[in-house]
This record gives sequence, structure tokens and C-alpha cells, in this order.
Amino acid sequence: MSFILDTGVQKNILFSLSKKDSLGLNNVEKVTLQGLGRGKEINALLSHFNEIKVGDVRSRNESVYVILNEQFQFSGKMGITIHGIIGYQLLKDLIVRINYKSKKITFYNPKNYRSKICRKCEVFPLEFYRNKPYIDIGIQLDTVGNEIIPVKMLIDSGGSDALWIFENSKEKIQTPLRYFSAILGEGLSGTIYGNKSRIPKVKLGKFEIVQPTASFLDTLTTYNARKFEERNGSIGGNLLKRFKVWIDYPNKKLILKKNASFSGGFEYNMSGIDILYNGEELVMELNEKKVVDFGSRDISNNSTVFFSKNYHFKFIPSYRVSNVLKDSPAEMAGVLQGDVLLKINEIAVHRYSIGEIIAKFQRKEGKQIRLTIRRGGIEGRILTFKFRLKKRI
Repeated sequence: MSFILDTGVQKNILFSLSKKDSLGLNNVEKVTLQGLGRGKEINALLSHFNEIKVGDVRSRNESVYVILNEQFQFSGKMGITIHGIIGYQLLKDLIVRINYKSKKITFYNPKNYRSKICRKCEVFPLEFYRNKPYIDIGIQLDTVGNEIIPVKMLIDSGGSDALWIFENSKEKIQTPLRYFSAILGEGLSGTIYGNKSRIPKVKLGKFEIVQPTASFLDTLTTYNARKFEERNGSIGGNLLKRFKVWIDYPNKKLILKKNASFSGGFEYNMSGIDILYNGEELVMELNEKKVVDFGSRDISNNSTVFFSKNYHFKFIPSYRVSNVLKDSPAEMAGVLQGDVLLKINEIAVHRYSIGEIIAKFQRKEGKQIRLTIRRGGIEGRILTFKFRLKKRI
């Protein structure tokens, strides 16, 4: 099974279970859950005293939430099947090292771990609230000049954005002058909306990062998260990936060491369309071979060329447009929610992962995108749209 490692979650969560999945759960009770988003509570099962094994880490006393709502899943956004989330409960007795460059997570037993002196590292004390880790950093906003505003941020390894900032969580925290409204993701309580922007600077100890993207969330979307009144937002993967990260849960420490990605830019989707994995489609592909029959040694007079054709069937990944931002290049070109992607710049989309598709919408302002889609079901119309990527922040 595949799980997201999410430091911003307290208990382990299971979802995306099909009727074929067989799962033995102990001591089950019905509960409701609520998180980020503007929707209502969702129903779930809470099971106690379960065994979870991740690599060499084994825990025999784990509580697990099981979300039975088939509409709640992360697989569409990720492009691969995700069965759940691993949170604090499994990590609380470990030192966790995350190497974004090598795509490797290492768990250490604190009793056997020997830390090395690291002069290029920065060590932050962690504060825990409801078993979630927070650090104090500084941010600069264009609405208040050069002042660095101290903020308390959740370390959220499960979030993909660089920064989520809670609007009005301090008097000086307001959406910057230049922004656009967007769907930021999906929470336990529904779709998460916010204003995507950039801020001049973020300071994490001695590390300064300039012009990071930041999303500003309103009070309604973050109602439950604001129950910790000191919280001002979250630090997510697009900022954390610029460091080697150690989270020392027993000693309540976060250690950061910048990596080769530290100075890289903060890009975002300039097309205006959100993409979801749409399952698999069965397609028929043509195999065509060129055959030359020379007949005799006199090639110029006796050679014959013919083509051999045969077909094969295979399953390919399918992607659809889940949302189109108002006044975006894609909307103005005519792309609609629900369109199924077939080609990008004449290359079949099934050759790409969902991450590679999104990367094509982030690369260069002014780049022309030629998008071929299918509209209206499997027998629908094939349409092609052209637009150029445009920066909005």
C-alpha cells in the first residue's frame, strides 16, 4: 500500500479502499472528522490497537481512521493510487530524515542515533500542539514595507505548496497587492480556496528565501485550523524540498541544511487548468512495419516494398481537467472543466506522469501550449486549443 508521510496529521488515515480490499480492524467505533475546507464533517471509522509496518519500523498499538467516502481521495491529484496518510502517531518516537533530492525517507531509533556536528545546519525548537509540530519564522509582506513579521507555522510535509498563510491571523497579515484566486487543494472538509501570490522574503533562522509563492487562506476555509490561535499558517513541500530535513520528535527539534535546490525559483501553473488522474482507458494502437523484399541481387529492378500492419490493445493513463481558473489563458482559449486531455504539443499525454504534465505549464512565460482534448465522453468531439502561458503574480 502507498501512503503520504504527513507531519501535519495526528493519527494515521486510510482511504481509497475498494470492495476487493480485505482489512482486519480492531476495536472499531463510528466518528466524524473535520479539517480544512468549507464543507461539513465526514463520517469515518476509528480503529484501535492495530499493527502498522513501514520498512523496518513496526508499531503494534496504532489507531487508524478509515474514511469510507469514495469521493475522498488523493490518487487523482497524485496520478498514482494513494491508500492513506501516516502521521504523528507512528513518528512520535523516531528521528525522521527526509532527503528530497534522493527521494528517500529514513527512520532512526533515537537510542542508536549519533548526530554529527553540522556547521551549515540550522536547528529550530519545535512546539507541539495537538501532536503537530510548529516553528517560529519570519515573513515579509509588500503590504507592510520591509518589516519582518514573526509567525508560527505548522511543518506540513504533506502539503505541496511552499507557504500557506492565514489571512488576518495577525493584524498585519493581509493578501498582497498582486494575487489571483485559485483552488489550492482538497481537505477533509472539502475544497480549499485561497489567493495565490508571492511575498518578498521568508526567513528561517539564517536562511533567507526571496520571492517564494504563498497562498493566503480566509477564515472560513481555515476555521478548524485556527483553533490554535497562535498559528499563522503552514510550511509545505515546495519550501521544505530546498533542504535536507531532520525532524527529531523525542527531542522536539527540526534541523535544516540547504541542498542544491535552495536557490531555485518558485514556479506555478500558468495555464489556469487543474489536472486530475482519470483512471485508465483501453486503447487500440497500430503497429506498422516496413518490409523490403529484394527478390534478387538486382535491387534497382526487383526489390518490392510493402507494409505489414497489426494492432494491439493496452491500458493507458487518462487525465481530465478538474477546474479552469477564470480569465486564465486556458479559459480564454476555450478549455472547459471535464475535458479529457489527449495531447500536449502533439505528444500523447499518456507518455507523461501527472507531475510532468503540470511541469509543462510552469516552465516559461509566453510558451505556446497546443492542447488536444476530448469533450463529451468516450465518443465525444476531438478539439484542439492554443494558448500561451502567462504570469499572474
